[in-house]
Amino acid sequence: MSGGTERPLAEVRFLTVAEVASLMRVSKMTVYRLVHAGELPAVRVGRSFRVPEQAVHDYLRSSYIEAG
Repeated sequence: MSGGTERPLAEVRFLTVAEVASLMRVSKMTVYRLVHAGELPAVRVGRSFRVPEQAVHDYLRSSYIEAG
């Protein structure tokens, strides 16, 4: 584990693409684009994707732009 910031797999909460889209207030297609572009990490489970919840928060935090 690098940096000591990774959590044990049992503690990771995974979200569906629909849940990520709802949380981010975007379409599911936007989430799929972020996953396929490598901007949002995801795990493939069968034919669907699961996104670690922390990855969504990290993405939003790093994408935040201050207005001003």
